[in-house]
Amino acid sequence: GPIFGIVPAGLPLITEPTSTPSQTSCLYALPTSKSYSHIVVFLLPNVALPANTAAAIYLATASEVAAAAQSGGTPNFRFLGGIGPGKESAMFKVGGSSASSSPEAGGLVIGVSVEPADAVGQRLQELAAGKTTGAVASAAQPSTAILAQRIIQNAFNFLASFSGTAGPGGV
Repeated sequence: GPIFGIVPAGLPLITEPTSTPSQTSCLYALPTSKSYSHIVVFLLPNVALPANTAAAIYLATASEVAAAAQSGGTPNFRFLGGIGPGKESAMFKVGGSSASSSPEAGGLVIGVSVEPADAVGQRLQELAAGKTTGAVASAAQPSTAILAQRIIQNAFNFLASFSGTAGPGGV
């Protein structure tokens, strides 16, 4: 029976895969009737994945999947994240505009693949590192010691401003 449930925001639950390319992977064509920007993917109740595995969640456009099927190639799926024991559900942003999920665009396809937990964990770390490198590089957070020094310097300057003397010899 079904293993996963997918809910595009504001639309009904999908439990039956559109196709099952292998025993460990399922494809779900998402509806094109209404626009949405987020989906929730979860393990159905009373379903357990095989030991030491997790489900990797991927996204592609329906047109990419159709083109790959015709050419015999592999669609260009983008890794979104994973679910598994201890994290049975996850929400993913799949597009901010109605164009990404409109019928003209051909809709979206979610790929769910049961893979070794270590491999999925590694992909999740790479994904997290990719998201944070941009933010950290621009902000360049100072170390705690430097932050403490700056706070003390500012406090000293503030208190010194009440002393009545400024510079050598005073005012």
